[in-house]
Amino acid sequence: MVNLADGIVYYVVFLFSTTLHEAAHAWAAKRGGDLTAYHGGQVSLDPRPHIRREPFGMVGLPILSVLISGWPFGFASAPYSVDWARRHPRRAAWMALAGPAANLLLVILAALAINAGVAADIFHSPESVSFGHVTAANAQGVMDTVAFVLGAFFSLNLVLFLLNMLPVPPLDGSGAMVLALPESIVPRYQAFLWGNPALGWVGILAAWYLFDQVFQPVFLLAVNLLYPGVTYG
Repeated sequence: MVNLADGIVYYVVFLFSTTLHEAAHAWAAKRGGDLTAYHGGQVSLDPRPHIRREPFGMVGLPILSVLISGWPFGFASAPYSVDWARRHPRRAAWMALAGPAANLLLVILAALAINAGVAADIFHSPESVSFGHVTAANAQGVMDTVAFVLGAFFSLNLVLFLLNMLPVPPLDGSGAMVLALPESIVPRYQAFLWGNPALGWVGILAAWYLFDQVFQPVFLLAVNLLYPGVTYG
């Protein structure tokens, strides 16, 4: 049965984390000389300009998926100039990396908050861990909610980071691949990505398969790092 209260927390975390992800893309593009997303108002932690661009991906689909499964599933995007990316492919690659980097930052901040709570005897390592449940409060009440929110930030942003780092289109990892390619190959690589829209659907299916193989071991490793001397798995 769907736990609606948990689902609401996951959706709020999803909305904030996705907003930060897209704002990071837009900020990095602006720093690199492309003002497309900046003029769209997306260099902002206000979710409204991001929702206006992708209302179904940031509101409709996530809320529907929460009601059905308890988990938010959605998408968002930040516009950029293809001409700019063609002229400055490495700047565009750093722009692609900025979104996942923002999610990794939230994972680290959540981990630091959990560690601080453990040091202050507010949280402790639970007997078992699962998605969203990576720490436990020593006293019932409001700290139970805080522990869950921190666990949701830790888990959901780990998903967003790992998923977007997969080097398959339309995910950010495919754009970041430019940094690992010889300059002579980059124009052909970009033309291949931009000239084959169907690659996005192939990439989504590949990511769906690959992510199942990647996430669980990385999640367990990340949680084990939270609690030195404690082993989950």
